[in-house]
Amino acid sequence: MDAKSPRKTLLKSQTKASAARRRVDFPAGRTTAERNPVRVLREQLGFNRKNFSRLTGFSERAIAGWEADKPLSDVSRQRVLEMSRLRQALANVMNEDFVGEWLNAPNPAFEGLKPLEVIERGEVDRLWRMIYQLESGMPG
Repeated sequence: MDAKSPRKTLLKSQTKASAARRRVDFPAGRTTAERNPVRVLREQLGFNRKNFSRLTGFSERAIAGWEADKPLSDVSRQRVLEMSRLRQALANVMNEDFVGEWLNAPNPAFEGLKPLEVIERGEVDRLWRMIYQLESGMPG
């Protein structure tokens, strides 16, 4: 029985750690709108929930829940973080006020597809390649 006690303790600590990772940590002293990373990213892009849903691949209902401070799963947290990094990388090569508009406009570099549609197709690497080329000065 004593041999199982350390295992139970380990399992409990792993469960607590897993739950802690799922919680969204917000800085103290700010309003919910300022602290909520999903809402902040969506508003930075100027996207409604429908377009943000297309960007992340999660339902509008899930996004509304996250904006109401429901915890993000590890997968959803990773996806939101990836999209936040992409937004920041795009803001480094263009005026950040136009990133959302650019994502939603047809682009000849992507055979007339909107960059948002390229992301929906699972080809976000094409955007990262474009960002790399712009940052490095390589001809496209």
